[in-house]
Amino acid sequence: MENATYTTLTRQSGLMREMQIVANNIANAATTGFRQEGLMFGEYVKKVDGEPSISMATGNLRMTSMMQGGLTQTGGQFDFGIEGDGFFLIETPQGERLTRNGSFSPSAEGDLVTNDGFRVLDAGGAPIFIPPDATDLSVAADGTVSSNGKPLAQLGIVMPVEPTKMVREDGVMFAAEEGYEPAQNPTVLQGFLESSNVDPVGQIARMIEVQRAYEMGQSFLDAEDERMRNALKTFLR
Repeated sequence: MENATYTTLTRQSGLMREMQIVANNIANAATTGFRQEGLMFGEYVKKVDGEPSISMATGNLRMTSMMQGGLTQTGGQFDFGIEGDGFFLIETPQGERLTRNGSFSPSAEGDLVTNDGFRVLDAGGAPIFIPPDATDLSVAADGTVSSNGKPLAQLGIVMPVEPTKMVREDGVMFAAEEGYEPAQNPTVLQGFLESSNVDPVGQIARMIEVQRAYEMGQSFLDAEDERMRNALKTFLR
């Protein structure tokens, strides 16, 4: 296989991965707390003796957009939205995870949990307990949960140490591979949920661009394959 074919194949594989990411973004345009994802391409250039340099393009680095999504008022007592930086800290069987989806509710045991049943953690990493007799529940801007004016707990609002190294899990959850730290001056709004930060129009436009680029690469591969077949036929005559 010639160098031109190798370089085109690496580009095609990257475009295929980007197409999958863009399609996933569009599918989650209405998912609460979803963070748009993108793909970054890198280039590897190698000098070849007696020939032009070879340039190989790879698309392996995923990037998560930290842009604020729109805040929608729900009026729900256990619906929380973060304005600005920060993620809610939750407990899963795989360990602590971060999310912007603040749609919570008390479990039968009284723990504040996500829609998937994962416990929400406080600033110290402990589960948040909501007493069954708690009334007039309110949440301050710093995440302090109170009942009748008496503090119960404080929502754990954190930031990953290395945001670019977060690993997406299950759509709206992230694993902070490099750890996390308390968010600086977070603003928590009760009765609000953050919408997806996906730009549907921009993503559809990007999907068309990626599709055209992929088709162009495929046309080149088809033409190259035909050229090699004709060369072999001529050689074997």
